[in-house]
Amino acid sequence: MTGITAAGRGRGWLLEPEAKELCRAYGLPVGEWEVAREKEEALRIGERLGYPLAAKIVSPDVLHKSDVGGVALNLEEDSLGETFDRMRRIAEERKFKFEGVLLERMAPPGVETIIGAKRDPQFGPVIMFGLGGIFVEVFKDVSFRVAPIERDDAEEMVCELKAYPLLKGIRGRKPSDIECIIEALLRVSRMVNELEEIKELDLNPVIVYEKGCRAVDARVIL
Repeated sequence: MTGITAAGRGRGWLLEPEAKELCRAYGLPVGEWEVAREKEEALRIGERLGYPLAAKIVSPDVLHKSDVGGVALNLEEDSLGETFDRMRRIAEERKFKFEGVLLERMAPPGVETIIGAKRDPQFGPVIMFGLGGIFVEVFKDVSFRVAPIERDDAEEMVCELKAYPLLKGIRGRKPSDIECIIEALLRVSRMVNELEEIKELDLNPVIVYEKGCRAVDARVIL
């Protein structure tokens, strides 16, 4: 079982590759990614993974990548090299340590949800599920449970959302894979219950499809 890295403990949070490796170790659905440290390597990785790609700066000095211009989406082959150079320049200009660029094949569109956890000083780890992406702040359609949770708890968390009909399929929409969400909630519950070092966890968005789901972004605070 992959644990919390020593470097992560030292900085108080995990780099996205570390966070995704931890998620993968607990069986959470994450995509295939690689970290490129040079432009030529990025182009080779792009060829292996296929386009379009998402690119994110990897730096122990950057927690919120989008705040510094460290995220680029829907990249094609002709823009990948330029994007890599731009992210390296961002690190140089701001005196950030540059550990490369995480490259991942863009996930197909689906229903965006969020799975989170926070360690409450009174109740311990609390699990959250809701409508994700940009809508989490707008609609605040979320449900909570104290971990560890059982299958019935996870099912109730999904059904409690106002957006539940969207997941079930309405007006010709195909139903989303609710079983995949339930399984992901159970795995997150086990992770935060076993790893007391985790203070906060944020998987946003978790894109849900007719079959399967995928955590596109992962953030872990220690």
